[in-house]
Amino acid sequence: MTLQKPYSKARITALGTYVPEQILTNADLERLVDTNDEWIVQRTGIKERHIAAEDEFTSHLCIRAAERLRDTYRATLDDVDFIIAATTTPDFSFPTVSCRVQEHFGMEQAGAIDLNATCAGFAYALHLANGMISSGLHRKILVVAGETMSKITDYTDRSTCILFGDGAGAVLVEADPEQPGFESFILGTNGAGGIHVYRSGLADQMDGQPLEGKGKIVQNGREVFKWAVRTVTAGIEQLLEQAELTREDIDWFVPHSANLRMIESICEKSDLPLSKTLQSVQDKGNTSSASIPLALQAGVDTGRLKFGDRVLLYGFGGGLTHAGLIMRWGVPDTI
Repeated sequence: MTLQKPYSKARITALGTYVPEQILTNADLERLVDTNDEWIVQRTGIKERHIAAEDEFTSHLCIRAAERLRDTYRATLDDVDFIIAATTTPDFSFPTVSCRVQEHFGMEQAGAIDLNATCAGFAYALHLANGMISSGLHRKILVVAGETMSKITDYTDRSTCILFGDGAGAVLVEADPEQPGFESFILGTNGAGGIHVYRSGLADQMDGQPLEGKGKIVQNGREVFKWAVRTVTAGIEQLLEQAELTREDIDWFVPHSANLRMIESICEKSDLPLSKTLQSVQDKGNTSSASIPLALQAGVDTGRLKFGDRVLLYGFGGGLTHAGLIMRWGVPDTI
């Protein structure tokens, strides 16, 4: 794990999100598998999730999120000099989602890469964007995080199909040496736990263990739950120590919205009030890398998240990977 105070000359300046129109409710799932609304809500807190159309893919969602960012904050995108797309569900192996975004907006001078850190992808992408700008190599980076989890979900497996939804978020990270936003970070990996949540690809075994799912998500929910609660709780302590802050200094905790019960457990063990937590899981499900920007959007839309608020973000998921950040929210309240 890294415990090092970041050098920052960057901040987030704009936000946009998008979810598909189609909604999959718990009642809909009752007609697909042996489950019911009470069982799902009791275990996950999820009531509904948005599902991409058959011909709608991750790049489409990311483009719509970036368009909303542009339109809401009157932001210019033609001078973006780098694009980072966090996703585990790209339209194609290549060209990448970031290349599709670049093509749509015609950002001719922008480099473009995809980053796959699963549910920690958005936090990892922000960390990279801050480093690239603070080093002086770039000045304006578009970070998009999008997923079409419904396309890799097995709707005959009631333990996983109740969880996942689709969505995307986009932020601009820009150079601002006068009001830098990034105050603390932690990154970590437990590769030995990769067998607990995976999607098979070219290989049909992992460390001698045969893989299941045939390209769909396979998850040992109990093991992932235990790892996430233990890891995020410890990570929060290290983030606060690194930044020389207390819990009272944090205005909003924004964890990956994997499962409401997991968030509740993390808050309880970390002594962070649930009332100061932003999440998107109840009405959007687990959207992997998109869940944190969707939660931030909910905070903005309800007037809770304000310019200058100190936010603690924490992504965690497949790999097993995790990443936490403390930052000042740099998006203006009004335009």
